[in-house]
Amino acid sequence: MASTRNIHDPRLADAWATLKAHSDTGLPLDPDAGRLAFADPEFLLRRETRGIRIQLELLKPDLEQQAHGIENTIVVFGSARFRSDEQAAALVAKAEAAGDEAVLRRARALARNAHYYEKARAFGSLVARHSEGKPQQDKLFVATGGGPGIMEAANRGAHEADGISVGLSIALPMEEEPNPYVTPALSFKFHYFALRKMHFMMRAKALVAFPGGFGTLDELFEVITLVQTRKARQVPIVLFGADYWKRLINFEFLVEEGVISPADLDMFQFADEPERAWDIIRSFYQL
Repeated sequence: MASTRNIHDPRLADAWATLKAHSDTGLPLDPDAGRLAFADPEFLLRRETRGIRIQLELLKPDLEQQAHGIENTIVVFGSARFRSDEQAAALVAKAEAAGDEAVLRRARALARNAHYYEKARAFGSLVARHSEGKPQQDKLFVATGGGPGIMEAANRGAHEADGISVGLSIALPMEEEPNPYVTPALSFKFHYFALRKMHFMMRAKALVAFPGGFGTLDELFEVITLVQTRKARQVPIVLFGADYWKRLINFEFLVEEGVISPADLDMFQFADEPERAWDIIRSFYQL
């Protein structure tokens, strides 16, 4: 009679189930020398086990994306503060009713920039529609930081086009939950910024940077530096919103002062419409 046992079943889940049952009964998770090491949160959160946690943050999203066939991504960065046309208009109306000039100025700025949300949404849709019906190895998937604003918009566009998309969120005291348009099985949370950035680049075939603040600048210049120093392969880098980026950063000044080479300006291009951003990527890969 054939055996019904799975020779590859390690039964490791039993240790975690025991630990969860302990927690569910309200018992404190005090240090316990007799607890299995991999099922011991007190042990895994020690300073000395940081290297293990780093390895786990590298491995978990990698394995899950492999399982879902995610090999090629288009990474979309941008402000978490921008809102859709409807949301921005509602904020302006609320601020006008309250009569607070400072709040009204901020609300009007969000309304002025709401078109970036809508354009990121349209771009996400373009990427998803391109991949529909293609062989798995030729598909491209939107990947964002998983948060609100521009990130939500790009994930939303992919979702509305019946595509799947990735969210790589970061655990922060002020951070909101991942936006609802990230594919649930591809919604990852990181503790380490460095590991999160590594995952952005591991599968990136292009980067589209919409207007944003410190976080967007940090991520953008990380990518530009990696490409400039040949630590990462050359990929299309699109700065969306030419006026914003040219007002924010005087790239030509960097050339004039000799701190970058004229050829470094060729690493990125500007776009003001979703179709133009998509055309830059398509041209680079001759899609």
